[in-house]
Amino acid sequence: MPDIVVMFFVLGLVAGILRSDLVIPKATYETLSLLLMLTIGLKGGMVLHGNLSWQLLPEMGSVMLLGAFIPLMLYPILKYVIKLSVANSASIAAHYGSVSAGTFAVALAYAESAQLAVGAEVTLYLVMLELPAIIVGLLLYRRLDKQHSAGNTLSLKALWHETLTNKSVILLVGGVVIGMMYGTQQGSQVTGLLTNSFKVVLALFLLEMGLTAAQTLRPIPWHHWKLTLFAIISPLILGAIGVSVGTLLALELGSIVILGSLVASASYIAAPAAIKAAIPKADIGLAMLSSLGITFPFNVLIGIGLYHQLAVAMQ
Repeated sequence: MPDIVVMFFVLGLVAGILRSDLVIPKATYETLSLLLMLTIGLKGGMVLHGNLSWQLLPEMGSVMLLGAFIPLMLYPILKYVIKLSVANSASIAAHYGSVSAGTFAVALAYAESAQLAVGAEVTLYLVMLELPAIIVGLLLYRRLDKQHSAGNTLSLKALWHETLTNKSVILLVGGVVIGMMYGTQQGSQVTGLLTNSFKVVLALFLLEMGLTAAQTLRPIPWHHWKLTLFAIISPLILGAIGVSVGTLLALELGSIVILGSLVASASYIAAPAAIKAAIPKADIGLAMLSSLGITFPFNVLIGIGLYHQLAVAMQ
C-alpha cells in the first residue's frame, strides 16, 4: 500500500474531479506551505548538526550542475518537438530544472517509511537545484527571443534577488541554519513540535495539491497532448539521470531516491513567481498544467517507487 500521506493527495484529486465543494481556505494553504518549508529545512539542518564537511562540496557542485543542465537539455525538445514559443519553452524548461518541494517532502516521507538510509545533506539539494535552473531558463530566453527587449523584463540582478528572497528559499535556508545551530536536543520545544507534526502538515498540504491538480486538468486539455506526453515521459528520463548521478556519487540509497525524485520533479511554487516576473510573455498556466497537473501526480503516485526500484537495480 502507498504511504498514507499519498492517499490524502488522491482524496483531494478525486474530490476535485467530482467537483466537490471541499475547499482549503487560501490562508490555511499558505500556512501549511510555510510550515512545510520550515519543517523540511529544520529536519535537514538538525541532521547536518555536527556533520557539515568540506567533503560535501563535490556533491553540491554536481547537484548544481544538474540544475543548470536540465533546462539546456529540455529547451530544444519543448521548442522544436512540442512546438512551443521561445518564452514558453524557456519557462517550462526552467520549471523542470527547478524542483518541487512537495515532491521532496513525499520522497522524504517515503524514504523514512521504507527505512532507507538518507544522507544529512539532502535538504540542500532543493536550493542547489532551484537557483541555477531559474537563472539558466532566463538566460535562454534572453539569448533566443529575437523580440526581447532588456527594458521589459527583470535584470539578472533583480532576478537573483527575486529568487534568493523567495519565501520558500528563505524558510528552507533559515530552517537549515537554525537546525544546524541547535541540533535535535536544544530548542526541542519548538523543533520537536514541527518535526513531529511533519506528516500531518504534509497530508493536509497534499489534500490541497490534489484539489489544485484536478482544477488544472478540468477540462482535460486534449489540445495540449504533446505537452501532456512530455510531462509524463520527462520525469522518467530525468529521474533516471538523477538516480545515475546519485549512484556515481556513491550516495546512501535513500539519498539517491530523493535526488532522483527531485530531478524528476518540476517547480510549482518558486519558479512560477520568478518566471512570471522575468518572462512576461510566458503562459504560466501551461507550466502549471504540466508541472502540477501531470508531473506532480505522476511522481507522487508512481514515480518515486520507480526511482527506488531503479536505484536498487543500479547498486
